Amino acid sequence: MQKTYYEDYKYCMQDVGRVYVGCKYTFEELLDEEDLLFKFRLIIERYILPEADPGDTLESHLYYLRPESFAVKLYRRLKVRVKVSVIEERKRLFGKPGKEYTVRQMDIDQLTSIPPAEKEKAGMIIQELSVSKLALSAV
Repeated sequence: MQKTYYEDYKYCMQDVGRVYVGCKYTFEELLDEEDLLFKFRLIIERYILPEADPGDTLESHLYYLRPESFAVKLYRRLKVRVKVSVIEERKRLFGKPGKEYTVRQMDIDQLTSIPPAEKEKAGMIIQELSVSKLALSAV
């Protein structure tokens, strides 16, 4: 019998300038992920894990991150961008206006400036974290 696993938003990709990581990974899974750059795994182990639990997902870590946290300074230095989905009211030409998800890119300061209660009210889902390779090599 073959089992099917639902692993949406669990991926590691990279292009010339950035590394993209799906936010459903736990920190423990990220440390074991061979496709992720070694330097990024080292940064997670040394700087992020002292503040976070290894069982936390990257999504929940970013969702509840406070602006005064050391991790925010680190993410700022790594030129992190976060892809989020939010529910917005849309006007339509025909029919009733409705709500639909819109994808946005945010930097870490924009994300942490929104309190968790407002994120929940807006229906925010954190999908992806992207890190600059140039900034990663400089850390």
